[in-house]
Amino acid sequence: MNRTLEILDRLIAFPTVSADSNLALIDYVQGLLSRAGFLVTRISSPCGQKAGLFARIGAGEGGVCLSAHADVVPVAGQDWTRDPFRLTRDDTRLYGRGVTDMKGFLASALALAEEAGAQADAPALSLVISYDEEIGCVGIRQMMPALEPLIGRPRAVIVGEPTSMQVAIGHKGKAALEVTCHGQSGHSALAPDFINALHLASGFVTAMIDLQEVLSREVRDPGHAVPYSTVHIGRMEGGRALNIVPDHARILMEYRHLADIPGSELRARIETAAKQVAAGFGMPEGIMVKEVTAYPGLATSPEAPVVDWARRMAGGADVTKVAFGTEAGFFAALDLPTVVMGPGDMARDGHKPDEGLDLGELAACGTMLARVLEPG
Repeated sequence: MNRTLEILDRLIAFPTVSADSNLALIDYVQGLLSRAGFLVTRISSPCGQKAGLFARIGAGEGGVCLSAHADVVPVAGQDWTRDPFRLTRDDTRLYGRGVTDMKGFLASALALAEEAGAQADAPALSLVISYDEEIGCVGIRQMMPALEPLIGRPRAVIVGEPTSMQVAIGHKGKAALEVTCHGQSGHSALAPDFINALHLASGFVTAMIDLQEVLSREVRDPGHAVPYSTVHIGRMEGGRALNIVPDHARILMEYRHLADIPGSELRARIETAAKQVAAGFGMPEGIMVKEVTAYPGLATSPEAPVVDWARRMAGGADVTKVAFGTEAGFFAALDLPTVVMGPGDMARDGHKPDEGLDLGELAACGTMLARVLEPG
């Protein structure tokens, strides 16, 4: 636990907000893993300002793969009472940006890596550390072409997002969309003679409200807090001045789909609705839908051997599903046995000011990971 806290202190001090470079943290982690005897592969982002890592120790197939992202959400505009980039603690809790999401797990994994490096006969162990998870799992998608031939066939992948140390076997997939509405500019005194782009946008939003109502009555999964697929409008903007009919409007939206339902099906329904709304205004090509980011859902069977194994590693933990997205679907898409399990409570602490983590949960994570190195 002492070593985990030392590593966590270093990790929190790197302000790896997704908008900024993470290279200083990656340099630190790469050095730690290399000194522990891991073979480390650095995978740079297309822009060159960020990087991820794949590290492995031990011979042969199998072993366990631990996955974590190194980026954190911003602190700007939040009312922190502590320095967000300095690890602090009281009697029972730790505080700092990312301590729950998800540098606490990463610190535990790195402490385990040092233990593995000190054991001559330790089982195979690998780590995947990504960037830009917080902006839609962008980094792991960019890393996958290089990562896939490296990762092999581990017996289990643990994505260490905060689950209060329960074994999460499912979450929804997500896509973020940019919807552009085109109208006709003109003087507002003659507004009825022109097609107002904001009217198209409003019609599209109404269509999404109707679609959501339909989705709520279709396929349901009671394992989720919201048991059906969802559409969400996050932002709408348009217009330049009150006396000018807007010729352009933009909507930012997302859809989250149950993992057993292909995201392409929901995307097609959204595009169909866009065409119908645009046609109603006499503008067949008036609404364009573009995907910005997307990640797959996770649907590990509760009967899968990895679930029983993970529960044993965590001392009999419960099985659950989580509302937030993770990188787990990318590993499951490689047909790798995958679960999500890590310390912290996302609803309590994730993305919030004075983000915290119970010391007891970090200790429980360390105990779980120590079992990963046990034979058998």
